[in-house]
Amino acid sequence: MSYAAPESYSESKISINASNLDNIVSLISDEMHEVDVQIKRRLSSDIVLINSLSAYIINSGGKRLRPVMLLLSARACSEHQGSEVLLAAVIEFIHTATLLHDDVVDASEMRRGNATANSVWGSEASVLVGDFLYSRAFEMMVETNQMDVMRIMAETTNRIAEGEVLQLLNAHEPKTNEPQYLETITRKTAKLFESAGQLGAIAAGADIAIQDALANYGLHLGIAFQIVDDLLDFSQTTESMGKNQGDDLSEGKPTLPMIHAMQHATAVQRELIENAIRNGDRTKFTDVAKIIESTGSLAYTSSRAREEAELAKNALSALPLSEYRQALSDLADFSVARTY
Repeated sequence: MSYAAPESYSESKISINASNLDNIVSLISDEMHEVDVQIKRRLSSDIVLINSLSAYIINSGGKRLRPVMLLLSARACSEHQGSEVLLAAVIEFIHTATLLHDDVVDASEMRRGNATANSVWGSEASVLVGDFLYSRAFEMMVETNQMDVMRIMAETTNRIAEGEVLQLLNAHEPKTNEPQYLETITRKTAKLFESAGQLGAIAAGADIAIQDALANYGLHLGIAFQIVDDLLDFSQTTESMGKNQGDDLSEGKPTLPMIHAMQHATAVQRELIENAIRNGDRTKFTDVAKIIESTGSLAYTSSRAREEAELAKNALSALPLSEYRQALSDLADFSVARTY
């Protein structure tokens, strides 16, 4: 399939403000409405608890970046509508299932400014409804009758599970290094972004080269997004993040700001961080945050996120110029400029 930019398009006509996610989403507002309709319809079950719990987490105010990315990817390839709306709902169901499982494993009490589902309904219900969302997502995938979709998402869910196990193995382990950290977030977070970009291209009927380009874009966007998430834990308040400040430290997660700080801190400072990670000691958060700032680790982490965002934007060069391609570029900028 060949691609050509619309005749009416020129780079000078782009007016998307990357700091405002609403401006980016406005390009696909109709499709996002259809995704919401799909989500609400597909959540339906004759089990009341499933309806209540899954609706609670789905409607709790997430940014829905993965469905947005999938829809923009599809539109950047073709104006023709295919299965992208259904697949965007699938991606959101998979993401929501991982959140439910994550919060149970981490014993989290707050997400997006609300009580987590496990703190309201209990861990058992959260895990089982997460399983329901996974299985419902695969039911929906079958409807596309596309083996590539099934193959990609089967691999994706497997990789996400591996990432969760890696995170568990690294928990309370202060010797975790940057390559190990990157491997974990690539599997746990970035893989679903990668698949969203690839599925958008598949839904639009794009060729392999474009599929690979959008998969590569999603991979680097996902890495940048997670790095910024870990940065925000030390640079933003509980109110602005919508989760408890210091959660990563209390869960013993050696994130990039802490890893970099331990490499550049004094022996005394390094020992303090190591003990805080090993013991999941939230009471040391202020001390750890000061060391992270004094060692330039916030700046380093921000720089690494920007590097990944630039790699994501570079991958878009394989696509024709369009407002949708520009929106994908702006989405990469937003992912590293955000404060929530």
